[in-house]
Amino acid sequence: MNQTSLATESVAPRLAKKRIVIGIGEYAVSNDPESTIITHALGSCVAVCLWDPVARVGGMVHVLLPDSKINPERASAQPGAFADTGIPLLFKTAYSQGAVKSRCRVHLVGGATISGAPQMEPSVGKRNVLAARQMLWRNGVMVEKEHVGGSVARNVSIDVTDGTVQLSGSQVAAAVL
Repeated sequence: MNQTSLATESVAPRLAKKRIVIGIGEYAVSNDPESTIITHALGSCVAVCLWDPVARVGGMVHVLLPDSKINPERASAQPGAFADTGIPLLFKTAYSQGAVKSRCRVHLVGGATISGAPQMEPSVGKRNVLAARQMLWRNGVMVEKEHVGGSVARNVSIDVTDGTVQLSGSQVAAAVL
């Protein structure tokens, strides 16, 4: 899968922020301008990042798998683990803090095919990206930017102040989407 080209110039260091770290299957939404939402080691998983520039609400979900039907018990306990349950939950939570769907800027990150992992066709990463895109599209939400596919894990953060999405990782040059 092709990756969107990214600006790779050096990113100015930001002032110390409150870090909200989410793991696999977790999500976070904040309207605190002093917060940055972060997830680490995003391999075949997909992060859906949203930001409403008027309400100044940012959020992220770390999706593990595309479809909750494969494990309804886990989907009930951890809806963020699946694209079909986690993405709606992310948006509903953002709406409760003042976000409006038509203003939200959405970025997708992840969906890699990690070497050494069991290979299936299509890969889990590709299926996660496809499921996220379909869920967003069916709900009238367009993806503004993405950095998906490839074969490396990424760390991703979204700054609640201005919606800046930053990528980093051992094999990913620091970049801003």
